Amino acid sequence: MGSGAVRARYLVYFQYLGTDFNGVAAVRGAQRAVGVQNYLEEAAAKLKSVVPVKFVISSRTDAGVHALSNAAHLDVQRHSGQPPFPPEVLTEALNSHLRHPDIRVLQAFRVPSDFHARYSATSRTYLYRLATGCTRPDQLSVFERDRCWALRADRLEVAAMQEAAQHLLGTHDFSAFQSAGSPSTSSVRTLRRASVSSAAAGPWVLPQECRRLRFWSLEFESQSFLYRQVRRMTAILVAVGLGALTPTQVKMILESRDPLGRHQTRVAPAHGLFLKSVLYGGLGDFGLASGDPKALASRGLRGPLH
Repeated sequence: MGSGAVRARYLVYFQYLGTDFNGVAAVRGAQRAVGVQNYLEEAAAKLKSVVPVKFVISSRTDAGVHALSNAAHLDVQRHSGQPPFPPEVLTEALNSHLRHPDIRVLQAFRVPSDFHARYSATSRTYLYRLATGCTRPDQLSVFERDRCWALRADRLEVAAMQEAAQHLLGTHDFSAFQSAGSPSTSSVRTLRRASVSSAAAGPWVLPQECRRLRFWSLEFESQSFLYRQVRRMTAILVAVGLGALTPTQVKMILESRDPLGRHQTRVAPAHGLFLKSVLYGGLGDFGLASGDPKALASRGLRGPLH
């Protein structure tokens, strides 16, 4: 490090439509596939940091999965004599250099040098969107096709889905809902919230279509999730909603701890899944982050300079 050079660590919130990406993680080498991280780091290279900027992603998402708000930390080391970027300047600079229209940096914060975007997270919430009433793919608005799972059924047994979701709450071994390839050493997780509710149709759904189509939201909150756990839990709850499984069977599936059982191979499509928020103790999510200066100060965090 050059004399007087200061390395500043930032927590950055960003969002993306995952349709065109091979997931959020960077794809290295000469492959055609590209991740959201590739574009973020390409934009960060324009900051002229002494050391190349690397994004350490909080929550990895698969190809086709979207994020309303994901998070990452990064270190920027400016040349000697140059002060660290104010957080709002960093946000504007990254957005101005991003070369993909489906990615946006939401907000940045200065954080301590030992802060870690993945391991410091206290809560993650995922949203899964469903649509019923689509007997054919062309009956769903073009604006929704990559943003929800269109079911051919006209209705769902929502009460049964809600009952089944209650069996998943709490601390359990979620092995039955884990896909192969997970790097986790333990399959025990604590699911704090699992909800199933009706959702309003977006403004791009025509009035005459609203008589036929209905939209639904599933939300899951935990400190962390296993690989594809949310998509597999969603698929099982949808099976309950369609009458193919009972709530009691969901409890039995959970207790079996068998990821290869008859029903456990169901995985909901990636394009209906959104990472909704990542929370940090004393910081909140993107929507709450700037609202409590005392909480920020207590954590050694510096918010935007307004």
